[in-house]
This record gives sequence, structure tokens and C-alpha cells, in this order.
Amino acid sequence: MTFKAEYIWIDGTEPTAKLRSKTKIMAGSPAGVEELPLWGFDGSSTNQAEGHASDRVLKPVFSCQDPIRGGENILVLCEVFDIDGTPHASNTRALLRPVAERFAAQEAIFGIEQEYTFFDGARPLGFPVNGFPAAQGGYYCGVGADEIFGREIVEKHLDHCLAAGLSISGINAEVMPGQWEFQVGPVGPLEVSDQLWIARWLLYRTAEDFDVSATLDPKPVKGDWNGAGAHTNFSTRAMREGDRSWDAITTACEALGEGSKPMDHVKNYGAGIDDRLTGLHETAPWDEYKYGVSDRGASVRIPWQVEVDKKGYIEDRRPNANVDPYVVTRLIVDTCCAGLEKAGRA
Repeated sequence: MTFKAEYIWIDGTEPTAKLRSKTKIMAGSPAGVEELPLWGFDGSSTNQAEGHASDRVLKPVFSCQDPIRGGENILVLCEVFDIDGTPHASNTRALLRPVAERFAAQEAIFGIEQEYTFFDGARPLGFPVNGFPAAQGGYYCGVGADEIFGREIVEKHLDHCLAAGLSISGINAEVMPGQWEFQVGPVGPLEVSDQLWIARWLLYRTAEDFDVSATLDPKPVKGDWNGAGAHTNFSTRAMREGDRSWDAITTACEALGEGSKPMDHVKNYGAGIDDRLTGLHETAPWDEYKYGVSDRGASVRIPWQVEVDKKGYIEDRRPNANVDPYVVTRLIVDTCCAGLEKAGRA
């Protein structure tokens, strides 16, 4: 008996990494991820090596059922290592691991809202061949063939994510035609990042069957059209529980705005961020930082219900759709958890 294991990894393409994958045929039945074998690949073809020393190593770190092939077949997310056993320079997951471990006692959880845009050739799905569709207004969470494009793909992707066992918590049509969103979480920083990468792979693979492409471009159409983000919701145990949760929430918001932190984050929140964070289209300017309750024009939003309950979570609205989730979760954990620790509110 054999099964197919689709080994998936993040390549070294800059400024925005791409997903790669290949299939390994294995004997027996799927085992735990720690029992799956290492595998190799040609790093010179993925911007991760030179041709004269091109071998790179794939180490499985997360696996789930393959909902496309079905049966006992699995998807296997891998970290990339050099042949000497050290993490490759493109391996951002390796940088998140020690930070997540250091602040594990604060029980940080994340929910990431992944926006994306379908393209039919060179134009967004739903855009006429010549010109533009009606202005934004009716597309967000809309219904009807005149305003919604790609729903069949979106529903199939959702089914695939659920069948894979991912922590998908919702989907919705977004502000621009052909633009959609799915949400992953709330789970821990490593878990949300691993699952988001797998969900992205499933998105591309599902759209492939419909001859449509999906892009995480943060500003897929220039002009008076919304960009695409990855709004990142964050909470620690202290922010969710106890009599001083509101103090912990405001402390986390203040920590994100302290000193050089705003720019330290923004410059790592995805390529092309200045095209999206303009102060228009529900964004704050990329070079400013502010937080506020129910303010979608703020860098960080505190939901209105959180202010009412005096506990809950915050939403960092700055990350681009093309952000590396390992990077954004590492920065937020490192900044907010350290700030809470320093203030004695962890």
C-alpha cells in the first residue's frame, strides 16, 4: 500500500516568497509529522542556492489530510535547511520558534484575515475586458452575479480547508470585484502561520482547476480601489482574562507604537506596503501610528465590543496580504508580550 505526500515549502524569491511543492510516493500509511522523512530539492531553481552547491533539505513540520487527492494522501509543510543542518536564510519559521517559546506562558493567539484577488488573465475576475466595473459599494459581502465573482472557487477552497482540518473560521466577499477573504484562527503563532501557508497553497491549487489565478498583491488595481491586507488579530491571556485586561490591551497598543517599533513592523509587513497604506480605503498612512476603538482608519483597531467588555483582542490592520505570517506573528509577540512583561501586566 502506498500514499502520496505533497511536500510544500516557502522559496527564496524576493521581495515576496512563493510556495513550491512536489510529490513523494511513500509505502504504508501516513505517520506523524515527526516520523516523515527529510527530502531534498534543487535550491538553485527556487532562489535558495547557487548551481554549484544546489542541494537543500526539506524537514516536515506540519501535516494534514490532502483534500484534493483524498484517501490517505497528505499535505506536508516543511522548513528549509542547508545540508549542514542549519536553517536556510529564507527559513523565517526558524526565527519565530524561539520567540514563541520564550513567551509561551502568555498564551498568545492569533486570527489572520487573508484577503486575496482572483485574476482572469491580466484583469481581476469580474472586471470587463475594456474599462472598469461600477464603483465600490455593493461588492462587500454582496450577493448576485452582477456583484459577486468566483464564489464557486471560494466555496471549494473553504471545503478543502475544512476537510484538511485547518482552523478556518470564516469567508466573505471583499470591497473590490473578484476580491475575497478567509480567516484562520484563533490559534497560536506557529499554528496560525503553518495553517495560513497551507490554506494559501490550497487557494492557488483550487483556483488552478478553474483556470483562474489568485494573487496576494496588496494593491492589485491602482486608483480608487481597496487594497488587500492580512489584518492580524492578537490576544494574550492577560488581554482576555482578569480584572486588568483593558490595561493589558492598551499596554499592547502602546508597545506597538513605542520608539522605532512602528517602522520596524511596517517595513516587514509585506512588499508594496506604501501603495496600500495611504490613509485612504480603510487604512492609516504607512509612516504614522495610531490606535483607536472601532477605527478602521487606525493602524491598530480595538473592536467596539472589546471596549464594552474591557477584555478581548486587538487588530493590527497594517500587514499586507502578501505578508509572511511567520514574520508578522514573531514581531507582534516579541513587541507586545515584551511590553506586557515590562509593564508587569503579562
